[in-house]
Amino acid sequence: MNDEQDRHHDPDTPEWLHDSPDEDELFGLDDQSGNGQHAMVPARDTLPERIYLLPIHNRPFFPAQVQPLVINRERWEETIQRVARTSHHTVGLAFVGEAAVEGLAHDDFPEIGTAVKMHKLQGEEGQLQFIAQGLQRFRIQRWLSKEPPYLVEVSYPREPVDAEADEARAYAMALINGIKELLPINPLYGEELKHYLNRFSPHEPGPLTDFAAAITSAKGRELQDVLATLPVLARMQKVLPLLRKEIDVAQLQSEISDQVNAQMQERQREFFLREQLKVIQRELGISKDDRENDVDTFRDRLESLVVPPKVLTRIEEELDKLSVLETGSPEYGTTRNYLDWLTSMPWGVRSQDQLDLVHAREVLDRDHDGLADVKERIVEFLAEGTFKGDVGGSILLLVGPPGVGKTSVGRSIAETLGREFYRFSVGGMRDEAEIKGHRRTYIGAMPGKLAQALKEVEVENPVIMLDEIDKMGQSFQGDPASALLEVLDPEQNVDFLDHYLDVRLDLSKVLFVCTANTLDSIPGPLLDRMEQIRLSGYIAEEKMAIARNHLWPKLLKRANIPKKLINLTEAALRQVVEGYAREAGVRQLEKQLHRIVRKAAVRLLENDQQPVKVSVKNLETFLGAPLFRKEQVLKGEGVVTGLAWTSMGGATLPIEAGKVHSLTRGFKLTGKLGEVMQESANIAYSYVLGHLADYGADADFFDSAFVHLHVPEGATPKDGPSAGVTMATALLSLARHQSIERPLAMTGELTLTGQVLPVGGIREKVIAARRSGIFEVILPDANRRDFDELPDHLKEGVTVHFARRYKDVARVVFG
Repeated sequence: MNDEQDRHHDPDTPEWLHDSPDEDELFGLDDQSGNGQHAMVPARDTLPERIYLLPIHNRPFFPAQVQPLVINRERWEETIQRVARTSHHTVGLAFVGEAAVEGLAHDDFPEIGTAVKMHKLQGEEGQLQFIAQGLQRFRIQRWLSKEPPYLVEVSYPREPVDAEADEARAYAMALINGIKELLPINPLYGEELKHYLNRFSPHEPGPLTDFAAAITSAKGRELQDVLATLPVLARMQKVLPLLRKEIDVAQLQSEISDQVNAQMQERQREFFLREQLKVIQRELGISKDDRENDVDTFRDRLESLVVPPKVLTRIEEELDKLSVLETGSPEYGTTRNYLDWLTSMPWGVRSQDQLDLVHAREVLDRDHDGLADVKERIVEFLAEGTFKGDVGGSILLLVGPPGVGKTSVGRSIAETLGREFYRFSVGGMRDEAEIKGHRRTYIGAMPGKLAQALKEVEVENPVIMLDEIDKMGQSFQGDPASALLEVLDPEQNVDFLDHYLDVRLDLSKVLFVCTANTLDSIPGPLLDRMEQIRLSGYIAEEKMAIARNHLWPKLLKRANIPKKLINLTEAALRQVVEGYAREAGVRQLEKQLHRIVRKAAVRLLENDQQPVKVSVKNLETFLGAPLFRKEQVLKGEGVVTGLAWTSMGGATLPIEAGKVHSLTRGFKLTGKLGEVMQESANIAYSYVLGHLADYGADADFFDSAFVHLHVPEGATPKDGPSAGVTMATALLSLARHQSIERPLAMTGELTLTGQVLPVGGIREKVIAARRSGIFEVILPDANRRDFDELPDHLKEGVTVHFARRYKDVARVVFG
C-alpha cells in the first residue's frame, strides 16, 4: 500500500494534506544515500525571507538539532497548512517560556529563533507531529501578522568566528572533551551525536556549540540566551559552564545509581546465599524452619517452670497442633500467640518474702511522714505473715481522700516485702474482659489485666494494686466489680479462670492492694472481701514534715536547682499549708510549692542566680492572695459549730437557727440539704419542741414562732445524720436566748427519744476542729474507742466530752 492509500485510510490525517504539491518532501526525506535510506539534507541556500512562526514552551530549538515536535492541531493547524503549501516547508520556532497559549501576544516572542524544515508530518488525536530539522538562526525584522497564523519577515544573521584562532580551538576541544565525558555516563546522548555527525563536521565550532547546548538540561532562559548570542566565541564561553554542570549532575546521578544497584545486588546476594544455606542445612538435617524454631522456643521456656499437669497437657496439645499447621495460615498465628502467653506465665516461680519488721519500719518511715496508725497496721499485717510464713492471699483496701498517699503506701508495701509491684487503674472500667480476658474466638483477643501483670512481673506472688476501685462502671459488656469477686476471694482465686488462657491460674499468692476514696460505691460483697485500712487527712504539722522532707527536695531535684539558691522559711511553709493547701491530702500543697519553684527560677535567671528567699512577707508575690483565711468560728444566739466528713477530709459546719416572725408557727430549712439531713433537722425540731421545759426554755416559744434553720455555703450539697445534735443545740440556743461564747464543736446523730448515736470520720473531724482552732468537742459515747485510737499528737490539748443522750450535750453546752 503506497503513501497515498495510507493517508486516505487514516482518519487523523488532515484533508488539506491530500492536495499538497510536495508530498514526497513533506512526508519523507530526499533519498540521497543510494541505499534506500532517507538522509536529512539541509537546504540553507533556499531559506525564505518570510516564514510562519510556531511558539515552543519547554526549551529553545537549536540549528544543530533534529527531533520530533508535537503541537496542538486545533490551535496551529492553519499555520501548518500554510507551511505545507510552501515550496520550502520552513517554519520558525521561537521560545516563549511559560506564557499561556491563549494570552500569547507578539511581544512575547524573542527576537532570535531557529528556522526548521518540516519532515514526515503526521496527524494524531487532536495533535500534529513532525520531525523538525534545524537550519539556521533568524532575526525577526518585521511582523506581517500579529495574530495566528503568525507571519514575519526575517533575516539570517551571520555567526562570526575564526575557527583557526587558538582560543576558539581551545574552547572547541574543551566542548568535544566534555561531550566525550558525557556519552559514557548517559548513552541516550549517543543518538543525538549520530544525527549531528551526519550533518556537520566536528570541527565546525558554531554547530558544535549549539549541539553541546542542546544536550544539556539547562533552563529554557539560559538556553535562549545561548541561542541569541551570535558571536561563536562568546557562545562557547556560555555553553562550556552549562556542559560542565551537566557532567557533574550526570556523574552524581550515576554514582547514586551505582550505590543503589550495589545495595540491591548485595541484598540479592545475601538472599540467595541464605536460601542456599537453608537448602543445604535441610539436606544435611541440621536446619530448622520457623515452625520448629517456635516449638523449640516454647519448650525451652517450659524447662525452667513448674507447670501444673492440666496446663502442661493443654500446652502439649497446642504444640502438636502447631507442628502440623502451615506457617502462613491465620490459625498458625492464633495458636502461636496462645502458646506464647501460656509459656510466658510464671508457673511455679515465686520471689522470697522479706518478713523483717525492722526493715519494714525503716522503709515506711523513710517514704512517709505521719500515718503512724497506718504504718502500725501494715507492720501488724507483716508480723502475722511472719508466723504463717506467707502473706499471700490477703486483700488490703486503702481508703482515704485524694492525695494522702494511698498509691505510694502500696509501693512501700511491695518494697518492704521485696516483691515485684504492678499497678493498674480500674477507674472507669466497664468491660469484664479487662479482668477475665477475651475469648480466643474474637479477633484481637487478649488475656485480662491480671494475666498481663503476671507475665510482666515474671513471678506468681507480686503485689498488684487495683487503683480507684470505687470508680468502676457498668455497661452492656458486663460488670467488672462482679468479675473481681472471684479475683479477690482467697477461696476462689486459687483456680482463677482467664477466658483467653482457658486454664486455671493460681492468684492465691498475690497480695492485692486496692485504693478508694469512698466506700459508698463499692458493692457490699466486694467490700466484704477486703481488709480496710483508712488513711485520713494530714494535720498542718504532718503536712509541713512531708513538704520539708519529701515534696520540696523532690521539686528542687526535678528542676535541677541547688537547694542553697532557694530558701523557703519555716514560717512561709506554714503559711502555704494553712493559707493555700487546706485539703486533706498534699497534692495541692505540692502544686503550690511547684509554683514557688517556677517563679524563683525566673528570678534566679534575671538576677544572675542570686539566692532567692521566700518568707511570709513576700509569699504573696509568689502565690498571690491566700485561698483560705483563718476560719472565724461563728458565735451568737442560735449559732452552733458542727463537724462534718467529706471525701476531701473533715470540715467544720456552722449551723444557724433564727426566728423570722411570731405570726404563725413554722419551720424552714435551707443550705442544699440532702434527704437524710432534712430528716435529721425535723427530728431535732421535734425533739426540742417536745422538751423545751426540760432544758429551761419557754415551753410556748415555738407555738407562735416561724423558725428558719440554715447551713451556710448553700451551693455545697450536704447530707448525712451526724449534724442531728448540732441542729438541736442551735434550736435550743435560740429558744433559751443563750449563745455559746467559747469555741466548741460537736457531732452525733440524734433520735426522737434523745439518744446520741455514733457517727463516722472521727479522725477527720478532730483534725478539722484543730485546724479551726477549736479544742473542745462533743462526741457520741459510742465513738470513745475511735477517739482513743487516734495518735497522741491529735489528741494533745483537745478536751472531749462523750454523750449518750442529748441531756449530756445540753449539760456541757449550757451548764
